[in-house]
Amino acid sequence: MHGLGRQHLRDDHDGGEIQNFTAKPLADTKTNIAALFSLSFDTVDEMNQVMTRGLKAGGIEPNPMRDYGFMQQRTIEDFDGHTWEVFYMDMSKFPIQK
Repeated sequence: MHGLGRQHLRDDHDGGEIQNFTAKPLADTKTNIAALFSLSFDTVDEMNQVMTRGLKAGGIEPNPMRDYGFMQQRTIEDFDGHTWEVFYMDMSKFPIQK
């Protein structure tokens, strides 16, 4: 990211200049959902490794892992309160409707 982008990120972290781009109030991501991000991984191990690193970096896991048979899903909230859904999907186990 170039220098101007870094400056805007610093200014916007506390709500500074971002109010120039929206009339909506800024969400407190510690208590409200502002966005939900999803990341898909190629293996369950890769998903778990990313979760482990995120938890060690200060994230929290608000829910236990969910296993849908064809998909394993975990949730992590980062230190700013943003919610990340990380998952592995095995398409060979995906239920097919007949």
